[in-house]
Amino acid sequence: MTSQKDITSTNKRIARNAVMLYIRMFLTMIVGLYTSRVVLNVLGVEDYGIYGVVGGIVAMMGFLNASMSGATSRFLTFELGRGDQKRLADTFSSALIVHMIIALIVLLVAETVGLWFLTHKLVIPAGRMPAAHWVFQLSILSTLFGITQVPYNATIIAHEKMDVYAYVEILHASLKLLIVFLLTIGSFDKLILYAVLLCAVSLTTMLVYRIYCIRHFTESRFHWIWEKSILKPLVSFSGWNLYGNLGGVFQQQGSNFVINFFFGVVMNAAVNVGLTVANTVNMFASNVMVAFRPQIIKYYSQGEKDRMRDLTILAIKVIMFIYSLVAIPVFIEIHNLLQLWLVKVPEHAATFCRLLLISVFFETIRYLLIIDIHATGNVKYVSFFSGSLFLLVPFVTYVCFYAGMNVNMAFVVIILANAMLCAVNVVLVRHYVAISVFPFIVSIVKVLFVSATVLVACHYIKSLMPSSYAYMLVNALISILLVTIGYFMLCFNAEQRIYASNFVLKKLHLR
Repeated sequence: MTSQKDITSTNKRIARNAVMLYIRMFLTMIVGLYTSRVVLNVLGVEDYGIYGVVGGIVAMMGFLNASMSGATSRFLTFELGRGDQKRLADTFSSALIVHMIIALIVLLVAETVGLWFLTHKLVIPAGRMPAAHWVFQLSILSTLFGITQVPYNATIIAHEKMDVYAYVEILHASLKLLIVFLLTIGSFDKLILYAVLLCAVSLTTMLVYRIYCIRHFTESRFHWIWEKSILKPLVSFSGWNLYGNLGGVFQQQGSNFVINFFFGVVMNAAVNVGLTVANTVNMFASNVMVAFRPQIIKYYSQGEKDRMRDLTILAIKVIMFIYSLVAIPVFIEIHNLLQLWLVKVPEHAATFCRLLLISVFFETIRYLLIIDIHATGNVKYVSFFSGSLFLLVPFVTYVCFYAGMNVNMAFVVIILANAMLCAVNVVLVRHYVAISVFPFIVSIVKVLFVSATVLVACHYIKSLMPSSYAYMLVNALISILLVTIGYFMLCFNAEQRIYASNFVLKKLHLR
């Protein structure tokens, strides 16, 4: 059984890893927002939209990678929790072999189906097709290296070496700033130059991660192995996870393609802005999720189901608190924020941002519940339900557009799909893990109630204020205060409130 000392040590390790991931996140966020602003201005709305929609083709081809990523991370973390070093090394090498095979499959599909789709189906302005082909080929190259990179990144996460991400992100951020500089002074075709430089940065950072893993983790030194006892559960897990991830990628990129068919690349530029904002805000939550995930899986591998459930519930409270702290002010003040950020704000971008922020709220809860399901290694039903529902999203969106509905319906459909899957995943946790899910339901209802109440209150307060950057700051501070009070009083239990109070007082040197 896990002792109180071990639990305290685990919580401290999660907190320390979360801090390192936040350092990485802030670097990514600051550089990403700045470079997106410059890139949109330099490329123009049209070329920016082309990059987003063409790169999306390769993202769809990489759904195999997303499937294996979840499988590799789960099995490496599980074996690390069991302490079997040989089995861990064999699992890594087996996963790398499978990823090499996946890379070849993606290459073949991308250069046949993907190339046909780019040439004959996408709405690309006349004269920009050669540049679109450059973007497509360079995106394929980055994707292939990214696929074989997965076992290395999964090893770093399994060992909970989150500080490595912060250090490498300093390099990554510096290189992205260099891209912006070269993009503004270069005389070459801006879209092609951007694609070349972005590909070079991706390959450089991946190489750094690989060198680190090979030097520090003995299991990441590849050796040939074809062991059925390892490959069978790995491929089985991946096979079902493949279906779920196929649906997830098809939902996002398929909806983007449908928007392209009906509204053109200018509307895709607005979608890209919305995705950038939503993904940036989501990093505040996803970084902590990465810190919680290894410990949740390790608890299950050690037979500590109750401890796993308690840690998952804590993760729901903490992560949704952090997400709401950031998302609600952004939701309320998105018009002012976009005007501060971008030189020219694409039409509909603010509305897309708001709808995507709501979608990410439910998506985050869904992913937290999936961690418990992934820990068991049984992903058949969760992948079937999520994959099937997400595969329907672009078709439902197409019908909505065909019936004359506005572009916002694409995101309303996605929100409904994520909300439905939250309920489905609660049932599946009960089925797979065989534990009471009532505490999960109570926690989800509480965080939903608090976040919705604060959002409505802040929207009302916003309507009473003049539109200015000074009042934007005031409203943001009010929303942060209301979120903190709401979560502190309703979501966290007495023990958690006392711990948080003591932590704050200690940091302020008042205790």
